Amino acid sequence: MTPSGPVSPSGPLTPGDPLVEPPLPGGPLDQPGVIQLYRRAGALRTGHFVLSSGRHSDTYLQSALVLQWPRVAEALGRALAEPFQGLVDAVVGPALGGVVIGHETARALHARMVFTERVRGAAALRRSFQVAPGERVLVTEDVVTTGGSALEVCDLLEAAGAEVVALATIIDRLPGSVQLPVPFTALARVAAGAWEAAECPSCLAGSTAESPGSRRLDGHGQ
Repeated sequence: MTPSGPVSPSGPLTPGDPLVEPPLPGGPLDQPGVIQLYRRAGALRTGHFVLSSGRHSDTYLQSALVLQWPRVAEALGRALAEPFQGLVDAVVGPALGGVVIGHETARALHARMVFTERVRGAAALRRSFQVAPGERVLVTEDVVTTGGSALEVCDLLEAAGAEVVALATIIDRLPGSVQLPVPFTALARVAAGAWEAAECPSCLAGSTAESPGSRRLDGHGQ
């Protein structure tokens, strides 16, 4: 019998399979709605992972699995843009994680969007991208874990004379004690353990950590 629905190489697709578009929540894309969306996309994982900071964690958010679906990315961009209507001239996202959500946020704001890349380890505007003095800029990310990369982008833009309106992210997983020096907003928060490798309970128990999206390997991770 021929299956009536889509099929993956391993058989019929199920919720959480990266080849299945996750349904949007019936309500707003707030804390419960966003977490539900990540779970349905198979993008909220538990286990033993290396983050881009080098710290180890028991939780990993693979936003690319959510943002691969244009309809879903567009909805998240609209939700992220809502508080900033009329307040932003441009959106800037660090490559790679801030690019797709930045583009969709800019679409909702009717603003232009540019992205930063790393040049010799530092954030930089390339490809003839630039920001103008006094331009109001919203910095976007998919997940903010330490804030280091996003704040580096903020510093770059301010050095060019732009006004950083805020940092906006889909997921905030900052440690509870961290306060960022720029206005900060997130659609959802995920509290997760994070340790230096030498103090990681999973490492001490003999487990080997995964690096599913670390920028050490592909240019971006949590």
